[in-house]
Amino acid sequence: MSKINFQKEAKKAFLIELEELLSFSKSKHFDVDKFCRIIFQCKGKVFLTGVGKSGHIANKISATLSSTGTPSFFIHPAEALHGDLGMLSKGDLIFALSKSGESKEICDLLPALKNSEIKIISITESETSTIALASDAHLTVRVNKEACPNDLAPTSSTTLMLALGDSIAVSLLKAKKFTSKDFAKTHPGGKLGRKLILKVKDIMVPIKKAPVVQKDDMVKRVMIEISKKKQGFALIEGKDKEIIGIFSDGDLRRSLQKKLDLETAKIDNFMTKNFKVISKDQLVVDAAKFMSKHKIYSLVVSDEGEVSGFITMHEILEANVL
Repeated sequence: MSKINFQKEAKKAFLIELEELLSFSKSKHFDVDKFCRIIFQCKGKVFLTGVGKSGHIANKISATLSSTGTPSFFIHPAEALHGDLGMLSKGDLIFALSKSGESKEICDLLPALKNSEIKIISITESETSTIALASDAHLTVRVNKEACPNDLAPTSSTTLMLALGDSIAVSLLKAKKFTSKDFAKTHPGGKLGRKLILKVKDIMVPIKKAPVVQKDDMVKRVMIEISKKKQGFALIEGKDKEIIGIFSDGDLRRSLQKKLDLETAKIDNFMTKNFKVISKDQLVVDAAKFMSKHKIYSLVVSDEGEVSGFITMHEILEANVL
């Protein structure tokens, strides 16, 4: 095996692709306005298609479009020729990717697409290719140099196609006023989705499971209750059953510095009266930020002004939103 500097060769390839991206961004071919308008105005379904490496890129762009407010589907041209074309109907849109613009499977589809009055948009390296000439809108993506030293494997060209697809998806996202809330609706199972939709009420611990003591209780009894419930704090209840304070590990440390007598000291002299509260309808991620800001590990949860439970950093970490 000949010696090779992997770091040097990898960086060289990386910079070649970066240079091609920068070069394209300044070229006359970066003109996506008509392209985006056709997708934006499409009343039917948006299908992406491609073969080989271009097919993989088309699949990824389709996924990006779908998750940013433009529902789309990947359809393999070979499968479309053998029945899957039935998924398309008048008013739909085909977005084809082909480096050469002469991919046989896509070219064979063109007459059927035209007969069905399905609009075609495409990205190829030649504006005079068969696919480009059959398209209602076309983008020319031509690179000066592939990162592949043999100039064979599509590298710079596929990276450019992918980046262009992402830029189109983001433009459409802005046009559709697609928000983080919309994103969350389509990503409920992932960490990002949970971060955007999971609320405090979804993971909070109800008040009945909290260690609750009376304001006249001795500190020693409160500590026993905290130990029994294993929460690291206790809620202090007033005469009218309302929560008037909290006693945490931090309060205990501060109390010990004052040399309190655990047997005779009443909890209402050492509890925190101005405790932090968060609404049950707040996002869990906001609760985590609030805790971090105030350097605390538990929060009382309120429901229209009444204490309904509590949430700790433990529940937040278990929810896997950070």
